[in-house]
Amino acid sequence: MSTETSEAADSDDSISYFVQDMTLHGRSERTRAAYERVLRSFEAFLEASETSLADADRRRCMTWVHSLRNRHADSTVATYAAYVHRFYEYMRQVGVFDANPMALVTEEMEESIDTDPTRREISVPGMRSFVSELSHPLERALLGTLLKTGIRVGECCNLDLRDIHLDDSEVSAAFGVGHRGALEGRPDSVYVPSEPTRGDSYNGEERTASNKRKRDTVLPVDGELKRLLKTWLAIRPDVDSPAEPLFCSTSEWGRRVTPSMVRNVVAERASERGWYHEGGNAEENVTPHYFRHFFTTHLRDETGDRGIVKYLRGDVATDVIDTYTHNWGDRVRAVYEANVYRILE
Repeated sequence: MSTETSEAADSDDSISYFVQDMTLHGRSERTRAAYERVLRSFEAFLEASETSLADADRRRCMTWVHSLRNRHADSTVATYAAYVHRFYEYMRQVGVFDANPMALVTEEMEESIDTDPTRREISVPGMRSFVSELSHPLERALLGTLLKTGIRVGECCNLDLRDIHLDDSEVSAAFGVGHRGALEGRPDSVYVPSEPTRGDSYNGEERTASNKRKRDTVLPVDGELKRLLKTWLAIRPDVDSPAEPLFCSTSEWGRRVTPSMVRNVVAERASERGWYHEGGNAEENVTPHYFRHFFTTHLRDETGDRGIVKYLRGDVATDVIDTYTHNWGDRVRAVYEANVYRILE
């Protein structure tokens, strides 16, 4: 057993150990406090049934999640479940716990959110028409990225120039930033990391949004998205941030876009088509999260391969994502390009 694992195993309080490691990883005090509050509540729930953190199983985790639903909104319940999932996954990786009982629960929650039968349904031609009415290169690139990759709005805002690798001589000549090592040998792709957390410094810049991805993921960039990104990069303002954000405001010159900025753009454009009403609910309104639902629904229907869709969404466990990562060059990209919808007319 390694020294690190021995120290963790000898600790009487695995939550304190986890929170201490969050400190060493640079997580903000506010983030640590939020995690500890949720984890202590989960621990108290288990103790009421004489169950320890180490002995909790999937059904016990499901029961806890169900107990939250009468007191919290669905989004809050999903956040709390994600905190417990990350706690167990980290402790599993350092060898303290043998398994992560929350992993399957959070995957099931993701699927239930994105398969809501009451949600507004928009056809691919309808979405294509919507995109055609966008005139600004930034809006077209932002919404195109959400539609073509299914990433969350915070993940989109957190993208830096180093996170994209476009196989284009003009782009390479204009930007000397270079791309991540994970993108080497993977032209026309985008890297979506799991690390950025709101309030923490990442790549030299304090972030205003958190990525909620379970694992770092490399996603294909098809011809349409490449065209939209290249058009945006041709007018992208200079920025002061050493992180070199991919998407930045043209009204607040050079400032990284924030989720609220993107939500406002989507609300304004969607309202023009009657897809968004002030005070409307999630089933009625088109928001940035709707694009993730749209991506998931259509790719599942077209591919029939839930594993690849989960990989693209960043929702899969370690063993599954390793399988697809090693086979990224052929199966994932081939299936994606053969089945992804067109959004440009």
